[in-house]
Amino acid sequence: MNIRGKLIIIGGAVDKGSFTETDIDRNAAKNLNFFEAGILKRIINESKHKELSRIEVITTASKIPREIGPEYVKALHYLGADNVDVLHIEKREQAVEPEVLERLKAADVVMFTGGDQLRLTSILGGTAFHDILLEKYHNEEFIYAGTSAGAAAASNNMIYQGSSSEALLKGEVKITSGLGLIDGVIIDTHFVQRGRIGRLFQAVVGNPKVLGIGLGEDTGLLITHNQKMEAIGSGLVILVDGREIKDTNLTQVELGQPISINHLVTHVMSMNDTFDLTTFKMMIKSSQYV
Repeated sequence: MNIRGKLIIIGGAVDKGSFTETDIDRNAAKNLNFFEAGILKRIINESKHKELSRIEVITTASKIPREIGPEYVKALHYLGADNVDVLHIEKREQAVEPEVLERLKAADVVMFTGGDQLRLTSILGGTAFHDILLEKYHNEEFIYAGTSAGAAAASNNMIYQGSSSEALLKGEVKITSGLGLIDGVIIDTHFVQRGRIGRLFQAVVGNPKVLGIGLGEDTGLLITHNQKMEAIGSGLVILVDGREIKDTNLTQVELGQPISINHLVTHVMSMNDTFDLTTFKMMIKSSQYV
């Protein structure tokens, strides 16, 4: 399928600058925590009209939508994007309101905040909003950007529950359907910081055709129409490829018992590294062998 849109998935805690500081507006240029060349700037640069692009921040996944939305607006404004607003969708009936749908149709970028990915899919899944989102992603020069829950929900298969410490016990990882923007992958977030590699291992061993993507905080992937993934942000992306698994005890053990896996391939990406989803080949930008 020829997809015109771009997907930017982020592991959470994207550096928006220290906007808790009361004098941020006066001293923004001196704010050393502001990752100016980072993910938010890249979203603007990749968008259709750059700083003039229409950006809608969607807070559906968050429990504090009225607090988190303005943070993104302020951060994007500091980076030169002034055509930004917050779209609060907290009930399914709001996802079919004409005004909401018209705002989505006019958007060049949607930015889904963090929170609870099951809340995101249960409110938006199967609505007119969801249909328009997919149509725009497939047919327009459009960006779906999602951090944390917004990233986890982007794929067809979505991890929505499972403790990090018990993730390699059979049945501890819960998977359901996501928003379906990308197939053949499953995404986990806050990956390095919360020790979630076991969750991704179990997700992949259950269906080795699916590529596991573990996104560190303030780290993401830019996925373009040519099926190329580029690591962006300040941390690490872990890829788990199960196609060469040789053996497992997954179907032999009872629920709650440890899972064994033989020959699970992993890759570690950092900024500017690329991975081809058609060939499953990774290129290290600053390779010591080039």
